[in-house]
Amino acid sequence: MMLEVIKQAALEVFKNSNPTAVMFGTVLSISPLEISVDQRLILTEAFLIVPESMGRFEIDLKHVHAVIGLSDTDESLLNKIVIRKGLESGDKVILLRVQGGQQFVVMDKVVSG
Repeated sequence: MMLEVIKQAALEVFKNSNPTAVMFGTVLSISPLEISVDQRLILTEAFLIVPESMGRFEIDLKHVHAVIGLSDTDESLLNKIVIRKGLESGDKVILLRVQGGQQFVVMDKVVSG
C-alpha cells in the first residue's frame, strides 16, 4: 500500500515537471512566425527556438559569358541560387518541447504523412 502511494506521488511529480516531448505543428505565418499545434495552441516567436538549419539559405553565383572574337560582348551575370527554402506557411514541422513547456525547438519539416 505504501509503495503504491510513493509510486503515484512520483508519477504526479514527473507529469507536473512537463518533461521533453515531441509534437507536430503547422506553420501559420512566417513574419511574424506562428506555428499551430493541435488546433488549440498557437506558438509565437517568443516561444520558438529556430535553428539556423531551418532558415532560408541562398548564395550569389557570378558567372561570365564571352563570345569568342567579340571582346565587347563579355557579359557578367549575378544569379541567386536557393540552397534551402526555409520555413513557409503550410509547412508541417516537428517540434521538441523543452522541459518546463515554455519553449519549443523547431527540429525539421515533415515531408510525408
